[in-house]
Amino acid sequence: MKSIMQQLFDSEIEALRLIPNGGFAKDERADDRKPAPNTAEASAGIGRRALITLLCGALLASPLGGRAQQDGRLRHIGVLMTLAATDPQSLARNAAFLQGLHELGWTIGQNVEIDYRWAAGAVDDTHRYAAELAALAPDVILASGNVALESLLLATRTVPIVFVAVTDPVGIGFVDSLARPGGNATGFGTTTTFEYGIGAKWLELLKQIAPGVTRAAVILDPVTAAGIDQWRAIQAAAPSIGLATVPVNIRDGGMNSTLAGFARAANVGLIVTASAFSLVQRDAIVDLVARHKLPAVYYERSFVAAGGLISYGPDLLDQYRRAGAYVDRILKGEKPADLPVQTATKYEIVMNRKTAQALGLDIPAAVLAPIDEVIE
Repeated sequence: MKSIMQQLFDSEIEALRLIPNGGFAKDERADDRKPAPNTAEASAGIGRRALITLLCGALLASPLGGRAQQDGRLRHIGVLMTLAATDPQSLARNAAFLQGLHELGWTIGQNVEIDYRWAAGAVDDTHRYAAELAALAPDVILASGNVALESLLLATRTVPIVFVAVTDPVGIGFVDSLARPGGNATGFGTTTTFEYGIGAKWLELLKQIAPGVTRAAVILDPVTAAGIDQWRAIQAAAPSIGLATVPVNIRDGGMNSTLAGFARAANVGLIVTASAFSLVQRDAIVDLVARHKLPAVYYERSFVAAGGLISYGPDLLDQYRRAGAYVDRILKGEKPADLPVQTATKYEIVMNRKTAQALGLDIPAAVLAPIDEVIE
């Protein structure tokens, strides 16, 4: 019998298998297979070693195969991620998902196999990989983000889907309701139609940390319905907070020059809204914002770990862990239509002190008090 540590490394290797023939997704060449450099690991707050530690903890915390059904069948899970396979945030999310599965007795190679597709923010690739996974007819597919879920629902209405980090699943029409989703998809949403107010919180936070700001550029992804709806919510809330807002298309090749022109004006700041594409472009965005010395609010912690100023948003790793439990229930016979959609319950504010000092910001004590984590 293999040792626990050997099973850990076997599981990690299997977890990073991208397509059945062992190849890599488009634009991910052989030299990208090595672990991310230390700077990239630091930028997302978790790297390959941390992934191994987390998986090892999961292995040691529960008996192997302890709670999964033991009918002798090797179950099949598909996973569609919108990030690149080598992105440190992908490693963190995948580790959380595998931990949730393993705590319920599912072990790769023993009673479950997983096929991954990594779209690296490319919408066309996301559509293609969704069709590939649907054609494999797995027992269940994990979908990460709105574009992945939309693509999968276009590809199949029969294969069960568990989604994570999806914005407004009811308003967009992915599910019938939170309590009774209907159809073949359920999972974990970040906001609902009535909770796009998180955009107002981003504006308020920007105004609190940089009171002199009067205009805010808002980086958004207009390709997705969630990107448009986030912009509308921010635009509606801005006047009451005393800010004028300007949309910036993240897919526009001229974003650099747009922000450069915007930054030449006085009293300006930046909001980065939630999208898979913005996460793929995380390091480039943070570098660009630092170059133009803009106070900026982000929707996720990994931007702050990469050098961004401050973020406010849900704890997504918690959702990926909990997704493992929903996948487990479906593998044991429950239907997505009967499993209620869960919304985010844990939000966090994270600030980078070094970035605040570089911008010359004197953060008031009242603003510092509710911050959950300060990165030095």
